[in-house]
Amino acid sequence: MKTDQYILAIETSCDETAAAVIRNGQDVVANVVASQIESHKRFGGVVPEIASRHHVEQITIVVEETLTKANMTVSDMDGIAVTEGPGLVGALLVGVNAAKALAFAHQKPLIGVHHIAGHIYANRIEKEFSFPLLALVVSGGHTELVLMHEHGSFEIIGETRDDAAGEAYDKVARTLDLPYPGGPQIDQLAQSGEDNLNFPRAWLEDGSFDFSFSGLKSAVINTLHNAQQRNETLKNEDVAASFQASVIEVLTEKTYQAAKQYDVKQVVLAGGVAANKGLRHHLTQKFVDESIELSIPPLWLCTDNAAMIGAAGSIAFDQGHRAGWDLNANPGLDLEKYSERSK
Repeated sequence: MKTDQYILAIETSCDETAAAVIRNGQDVVANVVASQIESHKRFGGVVPEIASRHHVEQITIVVEETLTKANMTVSDMDGIAVTEGPGLVGALLVGVNAAKALAFAHQKPLIGVHHIAGHIYANRIEKEFSFPLLALVVSGGHTELVLMHEHGSFEIIGETRDDAAGEAYDKVARTLDLPYPGGPQIDQLAQSGEDNLNFPRAWLEDGSFDFSFSGLKSAVINTLHNAQQRNETLKNEDVAASFQASVIEVLTEKTYQAAKQYDVKQVVLAGGVAANKGLRHHLTQKFVDESIELSIPPLWLCTDNAAMIGAAGSIAFDQGHRAGWDLNANPGLDLEKYSERSK
């Protein structure tokens, strides 16, 4: 009889110090996240050096709290998974070295995990995957369409050519003098505004599943500056609604077309912007009459957490992937090259 598999996971890629214990890749036994938002808010964005110092202060506390909640010890774990990249190099180093120390001290297998693979596998905590699968990854640093034919295999069929969607949200929010983080602020404003400013949609060339949000961001900023010069007042709610409508229409339509072209069985939404109410609503409406299953993670699994790293780490563990003691932070880790390890 198969015994349960337990993975201790650590995530420190940006501004959340997180740890989790995952059973059999899908059951969250314990999950702890220490957020740094209040520390970075006054700067209008994440300050890497401050993020790294907070991780150093919090990592031991968070891991110990996680194990206490799980009522387990490191000795009970089958392996230790950690985000090795992409992310802020100083932040990643804290998590990687903590995981290496624990794995070495307790002689446990060490598993390096790609951060985006983690976001995708957050969906498996709620619902089993059906292949072929298409993932729409939308975050502050990434906007990608990822095709999966099996566990651990990632093929990028579309990606942003300039600003990621979340990055565009933050830049527009700063122009509107909204507090950090800007994405949730714009999403909230958009609920009470009207799409009446006709911002452009960047479809790019026919058949392309790539994205571009730099032109949209510039169009919003130029519209606001021109109105200011004419002493006109634009409602922030309408600016937010018009901007968000453009982003969501492109994301939704390209995802739908890619899902059809590649004949996938399931579409999953992943990344921090997956928490956006407008995006969640429009994707649901787009696929409501389709045979393609749509999976949208609960809000707590959209932002950075270690449960998702444990979910992805469990698959890597089952596929025999083990990191050596030379495992290092890799801020530019490529998703497709990472997936080659499972082949």
